[in-house]
Amino acid sequence: MNEENMKKLEALNNPKVMKLVKEYVELCKPEKMTVITDSKEDIGHVRNLAVTNGEEKPLKIKGHTIHFDGYYDQARDKANTKVLLSGNLCLSKCINCGDREKGIKEVLEFLDGSMKGKEMLVRFFCLGPLNSKFSIPALQITDSAYVAHSEDLLYRSGYEEFKRLNGSEDFFFFTHSAGEPDEKGNSKNTDKRRIYIDLEEEKVLSVNNEYAGNSIGLKKLALRLAISKANREDWLCEHMFVMGVHPKDKDRVTYFTGAFPSACGKTSTAMISGQTIIGDDIAYIRPGEDGTAYAVNVESGMFGIIQDVNPEDDPVIYKVLTTPRELIFSNVLIKEDVPYWLGMGKELPKEGHNFLGEWKEGKKGPDEKEVPPAHKNARYTIRINELDNADEKADDPNGVSVGGFIYGGRDSDISVPVFQSLSWSHGVYVGACLESETTYAAIGKEGDRVHNPMANLDFLVIPLGVYIQNHLKFGESLDKPPLIFKTNYFLKNKDGKFLNGMEDKKIWLLWMEGRVHNEFDAIETPIGYIPKYEDLKKLFEDVFNREYTREEYEEQFKIRTQKLLDKINRLENIFTNEMDIPSAFLKHMDQEKERLEEAKKKE
Repeated sequence: MNEENMKKLEALNNPKVMKLVKEYVELCKPEKMTVITDSKEDIGHVRNLAVTNGEEKPLKIKGHTIHFDGYYDQARDKANTKVLLSGNLCLSKCINCGDREKGIKEVLEFLDGSMKGKEMLVRFFCLGPLNSKFSIPALQITDSAYVAHSEDLLYRSGYEEFKRLNGSEDFFFFTHSAGEPDEKGNSKNTDKRRIYIDLEEEKVLSVNNEYAGNSIGLKKLALRLAISKANREDWLCEHMFVMGVHPKDKDRVTYFTGAFPSACGKTSTAMISGQTIIGDDIAYIRPGEDGTAYAVNVESGMFGIIQDVNPEDDPVIYKVLTTPRELIFSNVLIKEDVPYWLGMGKELPKEGHNFLGEWKEGKKGPDEKEVPPAHKNARYTIRINELDNADEKADDPNGVSVGGFIYGGRDSDISVPVFQSLSWSHGVYVGACLESETTYAAIGKEGDRVHNPMANLDFLVIPLGVYIQNHLKFGESLDKPPLIFKTNYFLKNKDGKFLNGMEDKKIWLLWMEGRVHNEFDAIETPIGYIPKYEDLKKLFEDVFNREYTREEYEEQFKIRTQKLLDKINRLENIFTNEMDIPSAFLKHMDQEKERLEEAKKKE
């Protein structure tokens, strides 16, 4: 630690920061340690280091780079991501836990000497807007310039925020090492990949990985720490976008948050044409003095799935991805320094370079599986303010008042395209019962239908019953809680064809916005309020100049009573095995089952 770096640390006047940096320098044994402040020079050093190290390679368009993760490091590793608990403490059966003492001992052994020959980067960020009651400072230590560069795009620099702490220990801490590199420069020992969350000390230790979902501490790993903190402090930390909805010919903006499992339409909803985006992934939500809920975007950038981003369906994002700016692609196909990805709207080359290495059509990987030109979970990393539809309140330290929560999943044969819950508590029930067909964004089998409450199951660090009770209490604390809606863009007919067009989600969104302002009536059904045909018909005419037929409406919005009853039976088996599920929640389940059974008798 040279004199310059020591001065940067001493300027923070924070003994805990000094202690942590010293401890992990001694443990990880880097060749060099560099403290990065908020200055352009320091941040530029990180960006240049990523290229010098070979973790990123410049592409044809100025500012664009490509990063490749290892073949077996392409998604979140659920099996090796654990919440560490002491003694006999336990959480829900759905939460992957481990013994704290054993886990810390194991991961520290893997971190020991993990940065030999590398440069350790000490980073300071802010989760949420600067100088805001919502926000949480975060200290990140990593030996990956790619990880640190990604964080510069995704989060607000927080060195000065740490000065405002004035010595306080109230911050999150993350240590990451990519570990020993293989011949391609990727993490070699993926069998020793570990991502351990220590709630007691509000820290995360991650080793032998590079994929951002496993390595970037401030993303899903910080989400877990913040859920624990929110539980103690009576606010909500949610896996939600924040967006502004601007109805045509109306001088107003209505803000929504939305929770969707990965690859289920979350970003595409936040990017619907004519609307504005504050954030696409994680929200902190607190009660406001006016009796409504207020939300901020934890991040200032996007780490988005790039598959199917094309100029017709995603013009705003596609423009950003094809014009000069600072941007990182990961795990796409590169041919002559030009990126290509699945579903981009043009023919892909038959050869190039991808996450396997040199690639040509038909080539198989080390597991003997044929390798696609780009990975299904390939990503782009950009700053939100690069988007033409960035909301003017994206960095407002006060947040925005939320009119509605949206829950959505990938459901081919059960749920209608959109409905509103009967009440706040019923909406909590709807969100907690969210099911979705699995995708490629997490390691595991595609196509299984899994229970994913509030699209947040992977990140829960408190018992499911406590999490549900927190939502119930939060709504009760508000004079005007947000309305709660459920959407489904993936409903199919018997022939396997989608019943919804890709752009139809704009109509469902505008209907939800109108409901917030009491502009549309609705039909009460056993599952909640669904739109009236006449209202949707007019919206389709006004927005798309397209006829929406009654046949379409009746097929899309019919209540599939038996499938809904089957779903409740599946969920009953889950919730009866959970501890301390609130009685109000179970009452809603019983009541909905009764309503569906009564409706089935009338069919």
